[in-house]
Amino acid sequence: MPDTLTALDAFNARSPAAAEDELLACCASRAFAADVASRRPYGDLAALLAAAEESVRGLAWPDVVEALAAHPRIGERAGGGGREAAWSRQEQAGVEEERREALAQGNREYEARFGHVYLVCATGLSGAQMLARLRERLGHDEESERSVVREELAKITRLRLVKLMEGER
Repeated sequence: MPDTLTALDAFNARSPAAAEDELLACCASRAFAADVASRRPYGDLAALLAAAEESVRGLAWPDVVEALAAHPRIGERAGGGGREAAWSRQEQAGVEEERREALAQGNREYEARFGHVYLVCATGLSGAQMLARLRERLGHDEESERSVVREELAKITRLRLVKLMEGER
């Protein structure tokens, strides 16, 4: 595993376009990627993570929706061989086969209610926990749910940035 500082130094040295491409695997909002890349260089991982969190929380709602479009539905396996798809499969590893239909139904209800994919930081959660959170969140009003979505997106982005800096594919 590469040294995080070395990976961060390499990230700092990339062209703006290359840095943005790397960041898009962590959060698929072009506004996020441009913002975080423009703040380089970062002195340490903590500074990068703080900038990323601030950026996610400051995204306009259409930029959040852009990021959400890159996430597969909870319970569905992400296709493709890219880094983001591989990370998504790892993150959703806790979904048990017997929960997939209930999650699929919940996803349909959620998308009909809120107009976008249900997003939860799935790392470390079982399928039952993801389903319980989905059902709870169906009771939110739109403003409350947008706040939760931003929080979940920030958590996922943080985890993926750490993976990026650790060289995880």
